[in-house]
Amino acid sequence: MTLSAYRPNVGVVLFHPDGRVWYGRRAHTPGPHNWQFPQGGVDDGEDLEAAARRELEEETGVVSAELLGATDDWILYDFPPEAMNNAKAWRGFKGQRQKWFAFRFTGPDSEIDLERHDEVEFDAWRWGDLTEACDLIVPFKRAAYEQVVAAFLPLAQSPDGGA
Repeated sequence: MTLSAYRPNVGVVLFHPDGRVWYGRRAHTPGPHNWQFPQGGVDDGEDLEAAARRELEEETGVVSAELLGATDDWILYDFPPEAMNNAKAWRGFKGQRQKWFAFRFTGPDSEIDLERHDEVEFDAWRWGDLTEACDLIVPFKRAAYEQVVAAFLPLAQSPDGGA
């Protein structure tokens, strides 16, 4: 399997100081599987951590965040067949390859602003347990989220991540 068939992407798990994580409800997406972590594409030549910080700020308004860690390897998922009809969004890619970053939120909840940018990704947000992630995400991303949860679960249970 060649990585070039997968669109480069970053994902962010934002930890509250108490160990909970940030979930956003995707705008204009019916439930029940419409909650997820911030994520987005990587620009050509863009540093991956810089891309993660940019996506976090664009989608949540958050700039007050300390890096806790990142996944070692790319996490891949394939787009479902029904999504492949949207050629504009996927530009010929089979799926996405994601590098995931964990950050600790260091600002006040009032910093979170879902309308900070013109393109609103989320229409609601909440703090929750990291282990909820796989039940909240769309099924075609579930295996990827299982890997993310496994990678970052120690952060939710340690002083570095909060709880």
